[in-house]
Amino acid sequence: MRPTFEEFKEKALKRSEVKKEYDKLEVEFDLKLKLIKIRKAANLTQEEIASRMNTSKSNISRLESLNSKISPTISTLNAYANAAGYRLDVNFVQ
Repeated sequence: MRPTFEEFKEKALKRSEVKKEYDKLEVEFDLKLKLIKIRKAANLTQEEIASRMNTSKSNISRLESLNSKISPTISTLNAYANAAGYRLDVNFVQ
């Protein structure tokens, strides 16, 4: 059986060089994982999100990809949230 993403992540983060790089990108990774989570919670495919946002599936795929260098705008995040039936809420934590 293949490990889950969380199992893979836990094992990988035990390596100091991986942890250092992950920490640099943690906000981006967490955001992308949240996008995927709300889409799946809404029981929607990438194609359905794309259709609701009037964009292509490949754009949604790049937006959700952990390997992508895309940094979405607030308006894109808001449109994605709305397409999944959510409301965007931005918080700053000290």
